[in-house]
Amino acid sequence: MTYPPNGSEAPPGRGAVPTMPTVPPQQTRGGTPPARPAAPAAPRRTAWAEGVDRLKAGATTEPGRLRIIGAVLALLVVAFGATTAWQMTDRSAAADDVLHSSQPLSADAADIYRSLADANTAASSGFLAGGQEPAAVRDRYEKNIRTAAGKLVTAAASTDPGSPSAKTIAKLNTLLPQYKGLIERARANNRQGFPLGGAYLRYANDKMQTEMLPAAEDLYTKENQRLRDDYDSATPYPWIAIGFGVLAIGGLAWAQRRNYRRTNRVFNQGLLAATAASTVVLLWLVVGHTVARSGLDSSYDHGVRSLNVLHDASIASLKARGNENLTLVSRGAETVQVKGRTEDKYNVDFEKQMTTLADKLKAADALADDGAGKRPVTKADASMKEWLNRHKDARAKDDVGDYQGALDKIIGSKQDKPTGECFDLVDQSLDTALAHEQAQFDTDAGDGRDAMTGLPVGAAVLAVLAAAGAVLGIGRRLSEYR
Repeated sequence: MTYPPNGSEAPPGRGAVPTMPTVPPQQTRGGTPPARPAAPAAPRRTAWAEGVDRLKAGATTEPGRLRIIGAVLALLVVAFGATTAWQMTDRSAAADDVLHSSQPLSADAADIYRSLADANTAASSGFLAGGQEPAAVRDRYEKNIRTAAGKLVTAAASTDPGSPSAKTIAKLNTLLPQYKGLIERARANNRQGFPLGGAYLRYANDKMQTEMLPAAEDLYTKENQRLRDDYDSATPYPWIAIGFGVLAIGGLAWAQRRNYRRTNRVFNQGLLAATAASTVVLLWLVVGHTVARSGLDSSYDHGVRSLNVLHDASIASLKARGNENLTLVSRGAETVQVKGRTEDKYNVDFEKQMTTLADKLKAADALADDGAGKRPVTKADASMKEWLNRHKDARAKDDVGDYQGALDKIIGSKQDKPTGECFDLVDQSLDTALAHEQAQFDTDAGDGRDAMTGLPVGAAVLAVLAAAGAVLGIGRRLSEYR
């Protein structure tokens, strides 16, 4: 009987290694086996990162690079057209405001001032004429009051509610009937020969000089600043649009050069059309705005500046005439100290206004750039000098107690050579000069505004066509890879 050998060696002929018995799955108390830990999830990528990766991958191939170039060119051209349309729309609107809004309102504000000052002058002239004032003087007073009231209504309708100008207009609308009431009281007392009429007239003049005319001057100053702001908005060069235009044309030129170097094809019709359209827009933008700027600058230098100086001269003339009349109305009742001497208050003011008038006429003559503008200014200057000579004669008679002789020299007939005749000539000459300068402003400002007509819309249309041309031109190259 044979027995197998003792030991750990496997029996001969069997090479398999014995395996360990498997451990049965352990159960928890609930009877379900424990879950294995899940593998950590990969972080989610953003759309931007994925887009960048696609862009990088696309840039490694020629079709991908062409697509990127086409997108960039289209974006540059569209940005050029959009900024051109935006900036030129703003400048065109500002130029239109200069022509149809701010300058007319500035002129209306000046007319309000002149009408009030002229009404005050006519009132004092009528008072000096006696109880029955001449119909022409009365009509002049009423006409100026109506003009001032009408211009105030126009200004109020064109002013934003609650603005400083609106408050000034409201103040003038309140003061105007008060002034008229004082003038009517002065007339009523003057007709009856009561000295109280002179007091009422001086009180009305003080209200005009210390409240109404300063308010009208403030309105004139605000509207002039508004006009200046509109000029500042209309005249600057559209540098943002010009910059985009240069970039767009430069990009298109580079793309065509790249295309030529890679294909030896001189022209790509789409890119060439885009370049031509962009060049037209850029030239139209630069030339059109330069012409518009020139016209607007000319309208300011030869229109607005001259108008401002002539308005100031007219106001000085009206104030001087009013003070000249009040010198006889007050009869020395109001005096001031000048270099230690007692002088009539109204005569001192008269001399100040005449000095201002002379300075403004000199400035107006320097600004006038043609004969039609210089002639009325020269005539006004000659009339002013004659006015001063006649005024000296009137003051000489008043100083020796010849009141009637002085009165004849102020408001008398032509035979007396009164100062009123010279004042009328100055006033008429200034009106002629104002009309000429206003016409010159309208022409130059209109030319400036018209130079920008159609530019915003034209730039937008041409930019869209240029972008389409750039895309089609790049698309033609892409089709070669299909």
